[in-house]
Amino acid sequence: MDHAVIQRLIDRVTGPVLLAGQDGYDAERTSFNLAFPYRPDVIVGATDAQDVQAAVEFAAAHGLPVGVRATGHGASAATEGGLLITTRRMTEVRIDPQSRIASVGAGVRFDHLITEAAAHGLAPLNGSAPFVTVVPYTLGGGLSILARNCGYAADRVRGTEVVTADGQCRHVTPDSDPDLYWALLGGRDNFGIVTRLEMELVPVTHLYGGGLFFDAQQVPDLLEAYWRWTLTVPEQMDSSVALAPFPDLPQIPEPLRGRVIYHVRIAYLGSVDDGEQLIAPLRAAGPRLLDSVRLMPYTECGSIHNDPSMPAPWIGDSVMLTDLDQKAVATILAHATPDPAVPLIFEVRHLGGALARRPTAANAVGWRDARYLLSALTPLRGITARTAYPVLTGLLDAVKPWRMGRFLNFLAHTGPVTPNAADSSGALGVDVQELVRGAYQPEIYQRLTALKAVYDPENLFRLHYTIPPAAAPTVLSTT
Repeated sequence: MDHAVIQRLIDRVTGPVLLAGQDGYDAERTSFNLAFPYRPDVIVGATDAQDVQAAVEFAAAHGLPVGVRATGHGASAATEGGLLITTRRMTEVRIDPQSRIASVGAGVRFDHLITEAAAHGLAPLNGSAPFVTVVPYTLGGGLSILARNCGYAADRVRGTEVVTADGQCRHVTPDSDPDLYWALLGGRDNFGIVTRLEMELVPVTHLYGGGLFFDAQQVPDLLEAYWRWTLTVPEQMDSSVALAPFPDLPQIPEPLRGRVIYHVRIAYLGSVDDGEQLIAPLRAAGPRLLDSVRLMPYTECGSIHNDPSMPAPWIGDSVMLTDLDQKAVATILAHATPDPAVPLIFEVRHLGGALARRPTAANAVGWRDARYLLSALTPLRGITARTAYPVLTGLLDAVKPWRMGRFLNFLAHTGPVTPNAADSSGALGVDVQELVRGAYQPEIYQRLTALKAVYDPENLFRLHYTIPPAAAPTVLSTT
């Protein structure tokens, strides 16, 4: 790109403008999943909404598709070309303890917000990994560790500041812009770049939570025991169970080292005594290698899942399930480890409760009636994505009788997507548009494409898993 053209962009923004080969370019473009790198033509490290506006206007003027990210934990497809806006420098947090509203910049991570909120006896609806960024997580729905009790994080959003494809910076609320508000919350980055988000916090200071670890060979029926247990618990109990092979490495706790482990994750908003009674059947399922369930301050909630925080190459996907039964459990187990050379990690999360209830202000989060979420991933250590992908899809295809759709926050990580290509398939032969459609009921997806034609008719925001604009922008009712 011509130096004089880039200089005009540099002159308009406060943050860095980076091209391939320059110092800082590789660090700025690297996502959490190292398997599918971004290689944009230009990167703008935005420091405020004005930087985002300048970047969007520049991209529109020069025919560059736009993508956005902060820490890069979201679903990704390796991308070539275009303009990438990074928001990790936008880290301001403001909390009004009376209204329990937090106003956060687009680069704020949950660990920062959790600490700030705790000072007021409050907590956000964060997910299992506190080092994830608040805004993209919430725009994708936001499945928190308190989800059955408190609903989706998106349901708690009161307003957003967003730069749309026309370069305008808008303050969007359910009253001021109900269509755009609806589309942003569930539509992710397809309708604009959110630079600030206002969300309701919950009055939580402690929870009863932690992990139960079992050797899968010693307790082979643990998944079925977990499923039957979920049929009995109140919605104040959030939980999941994962099956994972733990490597024989010194940094792994000795009781887990070199074993295939069931890890049951518990987050309960209730008394310790009630929590102890509720999880007693799980503790009785077999000998435990470790048991960390306890009353903990909410600031330690990341220890429940103890998700890895270092970037790594991997491939993953997820599906929402109508329900589970004994046959579904047997099907999952039969396809979980078909090839020892391709280690597969899966997790089953218990949904329902508040997740199934309609929020006060409608949004585009799909599949609220799902009862469980099945997610799976394979670390790409010594194997390629092409080798691992059939194993992953084998599991998710096997549960088709119970499958509803996909969850946007956990959408598949796939191969390259070329911004200007007519073919939407990635290098793995994945139909990317089919993946995106699967995250919504047909009527929600139809409305999203209609609104895309209104707010981004040229499909400027497409350096991600895009929702294309409808040919004719007929907007359906949100009610």
